[in-house]
Amino acid sequence: MGGHKIAASSSSGRSFCSGFWSSALRRKTLAPQSDAAVHGEVLVRGLGLFELILLGIGASIGAGIFVVTGTVAHDAGPGVTISFVLAGAACVLNALCYAELSSRFPAVVGGAYMYTYAAFNELTAFLVFTQLMLDYHIGAASIARSLASYVISFLEIFSVFKGHIPSWIGGGKEIFGGVVSINILAPILLIILTMILCYGVRESSVANSIMTVTKVLIVIVVIFTGAFEVDVSNWSPFAPNGFKAIVTGATVVFFAYVGFDAIANSAEESKRPQRDLPISILGSLLVCATLYVAVCLVITGMVPYKFLGEDAPLAQAFTAKGLKFVSILISIGAIAGLTTTLLVGLYVQSRLYLGLGRDGLLPSIFAKVHPTRHTPIHSQVWVGCVAGIMAGLFNVNELSHILSVGTLTGYSVVSACVITLRWKDKVGSQGYRRCISSWHEGIISIVVVACCGFGSGLCYRFGASFIFLIVAIVIAILAAAALHCRQGYSDPPGFSCPGVPIIPIASVFFNIFLFAQLHEEAWLRFIIVSFISVGIYAIYGQYNAKLVSSEDSIIYHGIPTEAS
Repeated sequence: MGGHKIAASSSSGRSFCSGFWSSALRRKTLAPQSDAAVHGEVLVRGLGLFELILLGIGASIGAGIFVVTGTVAHDAGPGVTISFVLAGAACVLNALCYAELSSRFPAVVGGAYMYTYAAFNELTAFLVFTQLMLDYHIGAASIARSLASYVISFLEIFSVFKGHIPSWIGGGKEIFGGVVSINILAPILLIILTMILCYGVRESSVANSIMTVTKVLIVIVVIFTGAFEVDVSNWSPFAPNGFKAIVTGATVVFFAYVGFDAIANSAEESKRPQRDLPISILGSLLVCATLYVAVCLVITGMVPYKFLGEDAPLAQAFTAKGLKFVSILISIGAIAGLTTTLLVGLYVQSRLYLGLGRDGLLPSIFAKVHPTRHTPIHSQVWVGCVAGIMAGLFNVNELSHILSVGTLTGYSVVSACVITLRWKDKVGSQGYRRCISSWHEGIISIVVVACCGFGSGLCYRFGASFIFLIVAIVIAILAAAALHCRQGYSDPPGFSCPGVPIIPIASVFFNIFLFAQLHEEAWLRFIIVSFISVGIYAIYGQYNAKLVSSEDSIIYHGIPTEAS
């Protein structure tokens, strides 16, 4: 009897494992074009090229241009300019990968999650979603608290408010030994932005466009005004702490360029996605890089880098020159910058939840779209509530050291997606692959490059022998050569990333190199969240995911033709 129970238990365990893996390895097949649309469940294509570019700029230029420049300049000196150039060049690799995939799958929301689902499998896509979503949730709450603080600081410019605003309104009043930090204004700001996003994509796009144009104009005024106060002697020495400090600065300012996923997630709401998404991704990156470099040159030329403030370097630099009116403009620009970053972040989160709700990996309530407003109200309210609770009760700024894990994970996987989705059978190569399939050989090569990137990052971070760094780079080059020589690559429709597989594999290497520079707690967070995600998928996702096939491809909104 006991033997039967053991046998039944063993059989049940094998059945669960086999069922889990068969579900986890499913891939989504997306048709290139479809006119099918579920009534009442579609979004509206109301975003043109200009709105998409402003969306990317709104997601990227926030507090970074007003704060991070001074922080990095303390170590890199005027060489912070080169730090932004290097980070921008690295981001071009990611942008090219995003541009190709956004053109290849222009009809659905989901961004990095959707690309991973199509290129790899269901479980990996769910893992990418959870890592990204934790970044977005913590980031939204942190930005909301920073925005509340900036609003209070701006109000206190006027004597009627100075010293009369309690800390619990916008500054954060700590209770219970600092476990709870009350902030009333941050949730209020989140409620307002959530209402705008629920009202309609056109209305939220108008709000984003107005604030983004405002902050860009303010930054341009700052650049031209500051240019007349530049003393070129302040640029010498240009790299006081050497080139390594410049490279380290590049790893810090890299995150000032994020915004590709925001544009990619607007695919279903873009008027001409195949044309506009690639252009807006690359165009917004170019605008951001130009503004960052110009601002760095101006503030390091106005004030010696050692005397730049770390909290508000731009404002302090102009105040030191007696230009207080510019400091007020900078405060307004910082508020507008944080507002657009928060608005776009909330927008992206709701579209990601919408995608998973449609696929069945989350409850179907997240897939509901308002029949008249054509916005995912349930998803939007959910992300607003999560951010509001976190921002109102906790000092989430202390969690900043575990951020960027999801972003780097998403960027790395998207770059790998470009490679795998391009693979095709290479004639005459089967004879060399009797022990391992072409697919698995390619995946192994990509993993080897990622491991080498992490190893190189650790060597650089902890000052290991130069030999170890060279060995890691050489192994990565050999793996990239295997990808180039032993795989066949097809040309995708729409925008095509040049230099495949070299550019995407270089993107993977650099992203994982940056991953190695993160705080150790960030690595621990990656592992813990991954285990939790697998558990959620095993309990809920694998049983509720909607099966897809080439005959039943999921397309929610047809791709407009040039004539439409």
